[in-house]
Amino acid sequence: MSPGGRGIVNTSDRLSALSGEIAEEQTQLRILEEQVVFQQEVSEEARIRALVSETPLADREARDAADDLRRLVRSRDDTAGRLAELRAEQDALLERMFAEVQEST
Repeated sequence: MSPGGRGIVNTSDRLSALSGEIAEEQTQLRILEEQVVFQQEVSEEARIRALVSETPLADREARDAADDLRRLVRSRDDTAGRLAELRAEQDALLERMFAEVQEST
């Protein structure tokens, strides 16, 4: 096999691995998005309860719910960023593979 052919195989192997990683990140992102929506509702309900009841316990529950929401949003954003990085890597590899194929013809 020529050195150029080996590059295509390595690129192809990495693209295959990236495909699995992207699928996993997409699944994780969907789960986190559902959790964020749910936690937004929980946080809003806790905030309203704290306003109505005006008790230290309700205030603490509202703060905890808001903190949980912030953590989930941060995790979702991190996952979305990782997914974007993986897609960018995939695009770069596809361009490289195309260029290698063009060079070999």
